[in-house]
Amino acid sequence: MDGPRPKLQRVLVLNDVSNWYTVLVGVVVRPVVESDRARWAELYRGYAAFYEVTPPDLDHLWRRITELGDLECFVAELDGAVVGLAHVRAFARPLEGDWGGFLDDLFVDPAGRGSGAGAALLEHLRGLARERGWGVVTWITAGDNQVARRLYDRLAEAQPWVTYDLAP
Repeated sequence: MDGPRPKLQRVLVLNDVSNWYTVLVGVVVRPVVESDRARWAELYRGYAAFYEVTPPDLDHLWRRITELGDLECFVAELDGAVVGLAHVRAFARPLEGDWGGFLDDLFVDPAGRGSGAGAALLEHLRGLARERGWGVVTWITAGDNQVARRLYDRLAEAQPWVTYDLAP
């Protein structure tokens, strides 16, 4: 062999590729459970405050997640503490002939930002989409939410669509 030998590199091989991000950053993403309720509510109030809106009826939202099943919640834990949440639900995509996941809410406590919790939640949703056969996970964010958009631009592709709300 001519020239210097290439340096050997360590490679982490995981059988469960859906969990690779959790292993690398030490953030555990899991479904919300009853014992998370107070912390979940605290985080959701922080999310509402960030967007300068009044929080909805949190008891009803909790029931939607834990009893009605029309919305799922996953939390991110760092060193045993819940630092973030994601609310997601399935939606039909008739033109594509499949289903997608709609990420309604993603929030990481300001003290937990930069820990990888937001990225771990998004990577968990990517794995969930793969498992469920969803064609995409999609979401909207405020145009001026630059901190979150830097994360989103790393992991996803911004779309050219414009969002409208039609009031009843």
